[in-house]
Amino acid sequence: MSIGEDLAQARHRAGLTVREVSQQTRIRETLISGIEHDDYCGCGGDFYTRGHIRAIARAVGADSEPLIAEYDAAHRPPQPVTAAGLGQPVRPVRIRGRHRPNWAAVMGLALLAVAGLAAYQFLAAAHHPAAAHAAGPPAASHRHGHRAAAGPARATTPAPHAHTVVIRLRAAEDCWVEFTTPSGRYLFQTVVAGGTSQRWAFRHAVDMQLGNPGGIRLRVDGRNPLPPGTAQPITLRLAPGGKIST
Repeated sequence: MSIGEDLAQARHRAGLTVREVSQQTRIRETLISGIEHDDYCGCGGDFYTRGHIRAIARAVGADSEPLIAEYDAAHRPPQPVTAAGLGQPVRPVRIRGRHRPNWAAVMGLALLAVAGLAAYQFLAAAHHPAAAHAAGPPAASHRHGHRAAAGPARATTPAPHAHTVVIRLRAAEDCWVEFTTPSGRYLFQTVVAGGTSQRWAFRHAVDMQLGNPGGIRLRVDGRNPLPPGTAQPITLRLAPGGKIST
């Protein structure tokens, strides 16, 4: 039995529809249907596919580890070719004899380098007094009454998050995140694996949908926007200036 068939049977045993699994995991229904038919093209790669399999398995009450192991066994990249598997060369490799250095050329280059260094030092010593005289005393400007500036004018800096929404998410468990605009336009979806973190910044308001808020630590503009004890999927509306609503 394939991975998709196992997940589909577990979903039927749990009495859940594809839409209900989508609402629990925040994974689109088309992706869930594709995975149940062993079609992973829309998942965006092996990393996201493993995350989707784990989320669906958790929602339908199935053990995800055998399914992940089966997926890895079927999609493991080919093993690299080792030196033991290579045949012997047809012709022996010829090693050329070591060339003796041309000592005459080496000595000539060394003499040229010494002569060039000596000429440079002579010219620099001859030019130094004139340059020092032309430069004049370093404090001449102060004797002519010039006063130091009072210091740079104070600039008014805007608040750190006045024009952006800065989101930092650290996952203790796998979490599925989807971003849309307040009008409902889809932006992107991603999976943050347990033990990793992500950061996003937006210059406009966004809706952030979390599939597993109980397994993460979230900061939006430096503060926690989740209500205490939040464990079910939730949608947060975030706007620049620290405006947060659910």
